[in-house]
Amino acid sequence: MQADLVPPEVVADLRRRAVAGEFDAVAAQARKLREWFRGFVKAYKGKPLKPRVLQELEPLNRVLIRDEEFGRIVARETVRKRPTKGDGDQAPVSGLAWSRQRRWRSPDALLLPIAQAMAQLVYEEDFQYVKACEGHRCTLMFVDRTRGRARRWPPKPGRRPSLRLRRRRATAWRPGGHSASTSSVAIQRPSGDQGVTYIAFPCARYWKSL
Repeated sequence: MQADLVPPEVVADLRRRAVAGEFDAVAAQARKLREWFRGFVKAYKGKPLKPRVLQELEPLNRVLIRDEEFGRIVARETVRKRPTKGDGDQAPVSGLAWSRQRRWRSPDALLLPIAQAMAQLVYEEDFQYVKACEGHRCTLMFVDRTRGRARRWPPKPGRRPSLRLRRRRATAWRPGGHSASTSSVAIQRPSGDQGVTYIAFPCARYWKSL
């Protein structure tokens, strides 16, 4: 699978153990989750989220509580030398690091990276600055981070996003801050368009990569 959302060896193992139609069933669940989340974002864009919306987030929480994520100490890939006097003390010098991992017991676990990305959008972003693209037939949404919070996308009425930006919609933000290209929810901060965080829902690409 692309983007390290799921390690390739995990996908291979799940395919080996899955029964006929199991992957298709999970893909259908992912599409249902995607459409629910799209509706949630549309319903609450432009206003801050209040604790009362927790009940509506239950479909997401039902997926998240199934997670079997854990941490372990592993060897650090790159160990920097201990800084000399005057160089500061920010570079790690230990040969060990903390790594978060997950138990992938069944194909259902493939929903977990998707749900985690959705959850991080909910609790990290201010929904009063979430806006919908005004372009014709455009389904893109974004978080307006500009100083005046007056950004509109597209910049001029009737102007559609460029091919380059549409391709960027398929680039997701993986929990942990690393880039990914196949998540069900994409959160992208493209260079050259300062102050805007794009949100997209390219669920099909996620499953085609499995």
